[in-house]
Amino acid sequence: MKTFTLGQSKEQVLQMIPEKRIKLVQLGGEKICISRNGEAFFAFEPFCPHRMASLLQGTIIRDEIVCPLHQYRFDLRSGQVLSGQCPDLKVYKVGLSEKGLEIWI
Repeated sequence: MKTFTLGQSKEQVLQMIPEKRIKLVQLGGEKICISRNGEAFFAFEPFCPHRMASLLQGTIIRDEIVCPLHQYRFDLRSGQVLSGQCPDLKVYKVGLSEKGLEIWI
């Protein structure tokens, strides 16, 4: 497992990732999506495991993402599929500190 840090401060990360928006970032050889709800950050795979729809166009509702293709819902903390029938979403551990946003891949 490798740790990546986005930003150089908590304030910079809050500005970089607008609330309830989804941002695609490249960390090493992987592209992942990052979103936030207040100061809770989420990192997850960029494609729905059902039909590989881009989750960049998904909708963030509280701690869930809704796929734009078939409205499957996933818990952004655990990756568990909440509605629909498909594998769980791959999520990554994140932690916000005064030094930035750490993401473990």
